[in-house]
Amino acid sequence: MKFGIDRLLADPALRKPLEGKRVALVAHPASVTEGLVHSLDALIAGGINITSAFGPQHGLKGDKQDNMVETADELDPTYGIPVFSLYGEVRRPTAAMMDTAEVFLFDLQDLGCRIYTFVTTLLYLLEAASGTGKAVWVLDRPNPAGRPVEGTTLLPGWESFVGAGPMPMRHGMTLGEMGAWFVEHFKLDVDYRVITMEGWEPEGPGFGWPQSRIWINPSPNAASLNMARAYAGTVMIEGATLSEGRGTTRPLEVLFGAPDVDAKAVLAEMRSFAPQWMQGCAIRECWFEPTFHKHAKSLCSALMIHAEGAFYDHHAFRPWRLQALAFKAIRRLYPDYPIWRDFPYEYVFDKLAIDVINGGTALREWVDDAASTADDLDALAGADERAWIEEWARFLLY
Repeated sequence: MKFGIDRLLADPALRKPLEGKRVALVAHPASVTEGLVHSLDALIAGGINITSAFGPQHGLKGDKQDNMVETADELDPTYGIPVFSLYGEVRRPTAAMMDTAEVFLFDLQDLGCRIYTFVTTLLYLLEAASGTGKAVWVLDRPNPAGRPVEGTTLLPGWESFVGAGPMPMRHGMTLGEMGAWFVEHFKLDVDYRVITMEGWEPEGPGFGWPQSRIWINPSPNAASLNMARAYAGTVMIEGATLSEGRGTTRPLEVLFGAPDVDAKAVLAEMRSFAPQWMQGCAIRECWFEPTFHKHAKSLCSALMIHAEGAFYDHHAFRPWRLQALAFKAIRRLYPDYPIWRDFPYEYVFDKLAIDVINGGTALREWVDDAASTADDLDALAGADERAWIEEWARFLLY
């Protein structure tokens, strides 16, 4: 199978509209061809007139580790073109940045999760191009989490850099498909096109991630396919005092880690409260000691997710509910535990991070309500999930 970048490079007819145009590239470390050549190098070698490049969160090189660690603009040392940061002084492309090209190629590997900021960067680029006559092309790549949809829909007024619009946490679309939804939903006037993949089978072997392609980190803590599958749940730990495993070799593949929480007891409470949310994966008690970030240098009791190998059932695995269940079990065992971390999260300073992540207060309130049941959360999320599946159907390309 071929990703969008590979089809563009292989087909002169697809490249023809770029002749005589100034072209910009939005890319990160996973923006590589099937031969592992970075898209910037491959496009320039292929005769495309690349006049600027853009890096999203974590940078074009992917060297920035944590959230809200910004990247500066720079001059590419090899090609002498400007490399603009869309996670620095600005997160929306400025008019001066947009003036550097006529066509913008967007080639980012996504994780299929609303909170992964690359999807918001696509919206901001489309909005910047709207009404200018400039074109945006998405060179499409797989959604490694596949087609399943999960989570509550972001509510009006909760938009942020980790909440581009009214979609659930696990949206089930490729970025090419999402861009088309953005154009229609936000009524954007932009020359938009998708260079589609060839042979991507979201229900085939790999369930989203083709087995013929190796995994390359699109951001420093997206280190495996297991992480990509679990991320729509584990990302919520960023809004908690519990460790998500940053500072270890397997970040965002755990349900939590903490020196003062008994993981074995939490696992037993999860099985008691909502065992149906634990299907499709294995959950293993483990220990880790983060080298930095939350609970640095402290031994943490933890639960690790294995949504991989023989343990993985693609349609049974529901990471958002699984993570909600872990929070609920901790709250039931430790009623006064300070689960929710109060700090500026992705440039939102006046709301709790867990609420910014979820696009509303519903999940936190469900966790903290001693009387709430699994059915209560299912009812909230289920209605939103069904509505999104109806909404997205006409935008699917594969």
